Amino acid sequence: MSAPEKPYPVLSLAQVQQRVDEWIQTIGHGYYSVLTNTVILMEEVGELARLMARHYGEQSFKPGENTSKEALAEEFADVLFVLTCLANQTGIDLQQAFLHKLEKKTQRDRERHAQRASERSQK
Repeated sequence: MSAPEKPYPVLSLAQVQQRVDEWIQTIGHGYYSVLTNTVILMEEVGELARLMARHYGEQSFKPGENTSKEALAEEFADVLFVLTCLANQTGIDLQQAFLHKLEKKTQRDRERHAQRASERSQK
């Protein structure tokens, strides 16, 4: 029997940014440069893409490769961590930016997606 999962608190994006900054300042001993973190973000997105291609695409896993959903979750978390570092470094409030983008997408895409759904249901 495996150990029960640790119950993690639900965090807002603002809290995520704060937690990452605290970790960087205490454990990480400071941020890498914005350019370095941008390159690291691309690397992490590539690692996530590799697993997505294997879990949901046609590529197969290599012998000994971790095939678990936990490995996929770790890659998502790596992307979020580095993205959060970049937001912190550039003074972006991710929570506000996300809510603004969601509102913008809703206004822009509401009719377009309704039309697409209607076309799919007619097929």
